[in-house]
Amino acid sequence: MNRILIIYNPNAGRKTLSKKIPKLQELMLIRYGIAIDIAATSLEVHAKDIACDAANNGYETIIAAGGDGTVNEVLNGIMKSEKAVKMGIYPSGTVNDFGNYLRIPKNIYHFAALLNRGNSRRIDVGLGGDRYFLNVAAAGLLTDVAYKVSHEAKTVMGKFAYYIEGLKELPKQFFRPFRVELQYNGIKEEREILFFLLANSSHVGGFKNLVPDASLNDGRFDLLLVEKSQLIEAAGIFVLSLTGEHLNHPNLKYMQVEEVHIKGEGNPRVDIDGELGGQLPMSFKVVKGGIELLVP
Repeated sequence: MNRILIIYNPNAGRKTLSKKIPKLQELMLIRYGIAIDIAATSLEVHAKDIACDAANNGYETIIAAGGDGTVNEVLNGIMKSEKAVKMGIYPSGTVNDFGNYLRIPKNIYHFAALLNRGNSRRIDVGLGGDRYFLNVAAAGLLTDVAYKVSHEAKTVMGKFAYYIEGLKELPKQFFRPFRVELQYNGIKEEREILFFLLANSSHVGGFKNLVPDASLNDGRFDLLLVEKSQLIEAAGIFVLSLTGEHLNHPNLKYMQVEEVHIKGEGNPRVDIDGELGGQLPMSFKVVKGGIELLVP
């Protein structure tokens, strides 16, 4: 019998998961006759340890219930175990870029049906330094907002907490572009940028079309560089991205890469799936088909 574990962050989704997950557990047993186990996280990296132990102890499907950070921890736990384990996502955080991209339902009845069907597909996984990621790695302007916002602010204000923190940080950061040295596709070049991001899906930071050509199984990252700009120019890039018309902007460079090594002036911090993932310099590569993911 397929052993299933749901790892959930009780602080995610405005602290509603403590009620939803036990209800989902009961629903799976009553409606589908499937017994699942649940485990709540209690520490910063607890989900990673739980997932790794579960994979090594015979669980065949592990579900991450929470925000992008919880999903990333569970992914890293599974990858660390090196076991052939299916992963699922129950999106319940503040932003949920990856879950939204896959159109994974938040309604527990619809999610229970998805879990019962067990449809899955192999997707690419990113590796930045020694940390795996499903969706995005980034550094520079406003990319550290996600982990500066307190859990309390996320619970009370949801996405607005990010907007408020971003407005506070923008005057501090905007006129601080930094030089990067990139090595990719046999090319070595230097640029002065405001930020870069490497994406696996087209949903990044709440934007649906920022990297419109991204695919989960093409074996490549979509690399976006926003070069040194004036405020009005950078704002224009984000406005145009709402309609997908930003790729021809003169201050933007967009390409696809399998691997890239990036050095950065001042060793900027790197955001990986919404969490602090280290500092530049860092090497990034795609692990093609690295995880089997439950999908609708």
